Amino acid sequence: MDDPRVGSRPANCPYPYAVGVGDRLRKITVNVPAEVLENATRATGKGVTLTVIEGLRELERGARRSSLRALRGKVRLELDLEETRR
Repeated sequence: MDDPRVGSRPANCPYPYAVGVGDRLRKITVNVPAEVLENATRATGKGVTLTVIEGLRELERGARRSSLRALRGKVRLELDLEETRR
């Protein structure tokens, strides 16, 4: 994943991690087990906010993959492999 701190962020936004999140931000308060948070930040090598953002994006990706898997066998594709390689 690219570093979301690189690039431009929403106008008048004081948060350097807000790059790539669109023009809407929500400030949240969550209670999480300390060990879970420590392990997650260690795994990402990023701070708490960036770790939470990355985790939420991974949940989004997982949901998209699940919906694509649900289409398995329902979409008929006829591709000519040789034609697509040209």
